[in-house]
Amino acid sequence: MDIQLKRGILEVCVLKALQRQDSYGYQIVKDLAPWVALSESTLYPILRRMEAAGCIAEYPTVHNGRLRKYYHLTPVGQQRITDFLQEWENVQRAYEYVRGDTDEKK
Repeated sequence: MDIQLKRGILEVCVLKALQRQDSYGYQIVKDLAPWVALSESTLYPILRRMEAAGCIAEYPTVHNGRLRKYYHLTPVGQQRITDFLQEWENVQRAYEYVRGDTDEKK
């Protein structure tokens, strides 16, 4: 799979996980495990990029006496999910064309 496409899909998966609830790195990896293979070493650069883009915000929380970084979906991140879903329809049509699953449209 094209690395840019894969990166974009992983980013939206992380955003979707945060849409459900604020979370921290290890928990995000666990939440996504049934759907995508994502390691913490892959996740943290994604989180940094998305924070720089304004898609997520970070805040500290004390858990068992230790500081833990939680991430929160912003309105920009929510819009990114919406945009991805709209764009994905075009990707799916192209996939169906390449695969030969559709009749030629006139």
